[in-house]
Amino acid sequence: MPSVTFIKQELTIEVAKGSNLREVALDNKIDLYPLFGPDPFTGMPFPAKLLNCRGKGFCGTCRVKVNDHRALSPLSVREEKHVAWEGKSYRLACQTQVLEDVEVETNPRKVSGWMDHATYQKMKEIA
Repeated sequence: MPSVTFIKQELTIEVAKGSNLREVALDNKIDLYPLFGPDPFTGMPFPAKLLNCRGKGFCGTCRVKVNDHRALSPLSVREEKHVAWEGKSYRLACQTQVLEDVEVETNPRKVSGWMDHATYQKMKEIA
């Protein structure tokens, strides 16, 4: 059985192969949703804890960062829209099945394009 380690919560959970990452987190009282997430239509902040798509892959608020993308199911079409531009380490928990042991960071900071400027290299190292 694969295990999922939630880094910030310092919690490791054994799960059945193919378990949905969002369901695993919510069943273990791990908060996936930031207080304010981006509105899927306007991009403006909205209360993601209350107004999310409930695991349908439309809103992108259950975004997580994983240490090994190969331990999870392939990207879905909806993930391609929301997180593929950030790299293979970012996934939507609601669209992800656990296949092998993986470490997960919930609510990871977004690294925006402006941080690529040389002035912000220290901030990028912290993120």
